[in-house]
Amino acid sequence: MRQGPIEGSYPREASGAKSCFKMTEVRKTETQEFEEIERTAVELATLAGAEIQAALGSIMAVKYKGESPDRSLWRDPVSEVDQRVEALIRARVAERFPQHDVIGEEMVERLSRPHDCVWTVDPIDGTTNFVNGFPMFAASIGVLQHGRPVVGAVWCSTGHTLRPGVYHASAGGKFRFENSDVTPKLNPAVRRRLAGVPTTATVQDKNWETRKTGSAAIECAFVAAGMLRVARFESPNIWDVAGGIALVEAAGGAVRQWNGGKWESMSGFAPEQPSVGGKADLRYWRHPIVVGAPEAVEHMCAAG
Repeated sequence: MRQGPIEGSYPREASGAKSCFKMTEVRKTETQEFEEIERTAVELATLAGAEIQAALGSIMAVKYKGESPDRSLWRDPVSEVDQRVEALIRARVAERFPQHDVIGEEMVERLSRPHDCVWTVDPIDGTTNFVNGFPMFAASIGVLQHGRPVVGAVWCSTGHTLRPGVYHASAGGKFRFENSDVTPKLNPAVRRRLAGVPTTATVQDKNWETRKTGSAAIECAFVAAGMLRVARFESPNIWDVAGGIALVEAAGGAVRQWNGGKWESMSGFAPEQPSVGGKADLRYWRHPIVVGAPEAVEHMCAAG
């Protein structure tokens, strides 16, 4: 994470932009600052998980984005829990870090802009699973500095311990689950490992057994924890993967994005133009990406 951002990554504003960190008489080290932000992110992901668990199995209000009379076109459900959890997280970030910006899936309001430090929030990643009672979903929080993921906290409905909890990490720190270090152990007797894929397996996926969980955040966390060797996403939103990328990198994994007709190493997110006019913004970033163990990422990208 110490490398510079890729060309075109989230720029510093010539004027008006504020540092990610508070200025104090004795300035904390960058790692200490990231750890402070990580603690808050873990706290908020835990609160989100508690809200999600409390609501699971209840009859809740559900809407569909861009609802149509044609039921076959109904996509992207939003539950009342999504909106409540995002509002909770936004309020806590505004209280703890009032100068920081927030990009969330369900609310377009921004707390502050421009700013070098941006929180990304997906209150429930895998909402379709959640509203159907299928226990594979997550609450994902990422923190970016100049577009680079530096903190991730992802509450998952299950994990390598077969229980819910928060996977978390910050730049320069260790990858952890519920404050305990995670060190994946690979069984050499297993010849074909798992890969997360967005659609039916393609030639890119021939070296793996493929799975689709319905949650990009969970797949990133599972890659970091060693349960998936690699995962590919076709067109994720920034809030789907920012927190998970921080986890993958802390665990020693690699990240590549498809850009300009080729796969390239990714060290940050760049603002992009919306589909219908307007100013470039991180909210509109959408690129295919591959995350995973470095050799697995290399193989998947080389195959297609």
